[in-house]
Amino acid sequence: MKKVNPFKEEDAVEVDGTFKELKALNSKPYNKETADPYTKVRVILMNGTEFESNWFLHQFNRHCNNNELRREIAAVRRHEQQQQKIISSLRPLDETDLETTISYEQLAVDLTAILARHVKDENVKNALNFALLEDFDHLYRFSNLLEMEEGKSAKDIVGKYTEIMPGRPTIAEHRHPYDSINKFICNMLSDPFTRLTTHIITAAEQQTMNYYMNVANLHKSEMGRKLYSEIAMIEEQHVTEYGSLIDTNCTWLEGWVMHEYTECYLYYSCYNDEPDKDIKAIYGALYKEECGHLKKAAEMLEKHEGKNWKCLFPDGGDFPELLKFEGNIEYIRDVIAKTVLLTKDKENYKEASKMSEKSDYKKYNGKVCKNANTVPSHEVMANYIKRNGEDFRFETSQHPIEELRNRKEDNTTLAR
Repeated sequence: MKKVNPFKEEDAVEVDGTFKELKALNSKPYNKETADPYTKVRVILMNGTEFESNWFLHQFNRHCNNNELRREIAAVRRHEQQQQKIISSLRPLDETDLETTISYEQLAVDLTAILARHVKDENVKNALNFALLEDFDHLYRFSNLLEMEEGKSAKDIVGKYTEIMPGRPTIAEHRHPYDSINKFICNMLSDPFTRLTTHIITAAEQQTMNYYMNVANLHKSEMGRKLYSEIAMIEEQHVTEYGSLIDTNCTWLEGWVMHEYTECYLYYSCYNDEPDKDIKAIYGALYKEECGHLKKAAEMLEKHEGKNWKCLFPDGGDFPELLKFEGNIEYIRDVIAKTVLLTKDKENYKEASKMSEKSDYKKYNGKVCKNANTVPSHEVMANYIKRNGEDFRFETSQHPIEELRNRKEDNTTLAR
């Protein structure tokens, strides 16, 4: 692969040159019937990346006492907002919230699997594999809700890339907040892809959490509202788990540089991976604009902390292997077979059946999910099975876990 370094991008656009007329913020949406599933996934990913950058800069502004620096932050943040509108408008008007939700969960599943397959840090890999099975189960439950409420098959949305079947049952995923904290990485000791992974997955999961938090009370059915609310709580756990992996020793300015570098990497990856020529052009243009943001952040780091950006990138700053979306069916099946029974115990992973009844997990899950029949993720499946005789799935072969093969009954005890 040709080496690409965003710090040295000759076509980088300066911040002042990136503000656009309002009419330029509306993009031509993709066609939901013909767009590749991963085209939809990339739009969600970049929307979430822009959201994370924007809110990081808002928090930076609130923790900064230098108005000169705050003006520079405000200028970049305003343009991040414009970029976010360009990306967000790619979603078509005729795509329902539930259809979009299927793409959100496909992003969560396949992005997590891809990152886990390639990341070197075992702590980060374990965190990814653990939450992967939970998003996989969310895809299954939202798919059944979609078929039940709109008569649409989620298989048509995910294409041939992603299976739809139970993972770690959502009822088993409710854990005490104490168990949501992971060990954080050290940027200086971690390879570039590991550093990027912690930022990418945090932004992606945060976008899902925010979407569900806002969609829940707008959904047309009471059952759907409850399902969104429940799974939004699990996504909150995931955001905490993933966010706690990020190096906590970074200063705000160092964090800014890392955020901009992540955006550059993702836009360049999406540019190289995107088959839709119009959307590909958008990614290419926004990559060059993000390189301008990165150079501004690096300039501020040197001006206000006396640090050159190379202190964060002793390897030189070249992009590692680019992110490329692809199916992960066999990898996910293997992770299910090996880890579906696990839960969290502080920073560690243990089989739920081996947890003490006095453990934080058992006490919290037992209280929150006191009556399995009233837990929305189970209620959706029970209603679907009652109406149709068996659940909705898309499996390429028999489920790897025997207890999850019964399509006429939703399992509420596995991994609890």
